[in-house]
Amino acid sequence: MSETIQTNPFGTTITPEEIIDTLSFFDGWEERYKYIIDLGKELPPMDDELKDDDHIVRGCQSQVWIDGVAIDGKLWFQVDSDAFIVKGLLGVVLAAYNGKSPADILAFDIEAYLDEIGLIKHLSPTRGNGLRSMVQKIKALANS
Repeated sequence: MSETIQTNPFGTTITPEEIIDTLSFFDGWEERYKYIIDLGKELPPMDDELKDDDHIVRGCQSQVWIDGVAIDGKLWFQVDSDAFIVKGLLGVVLAAYNGKSPADILAFDIEAYLDEIGLIKHLSPTRGNGLRSMVQKIKALANS
């Protein structure tokens, strides 16, 4: 896990502000989706042994796994999905949460962040519900 933490750019060099700024350069949602998919390609691989029922996110259309570990008071996540767009959505979420304290995770206004991006209204209802399920899983880890 430590190697994954050290190489994971989400929450450290890839921030919500950077994602908002980058998305603002694109005119249409086709370009924005490509950028989000590219974000997913930057996620470090998740350890295969963590792809089990304990780490699966219920309520997602695709297979999604999230694991979190606390190091020095901050939560670091390993994530994966079997769908490229969902991996990108995980990147968008991790930009806000990875490497943050549980209190910072719980205090972050994820709805305002997603509204500023305009993401929820451009996802299918099932993808939007899945995104909310990912956020809830991370918040549950922050609460534990």
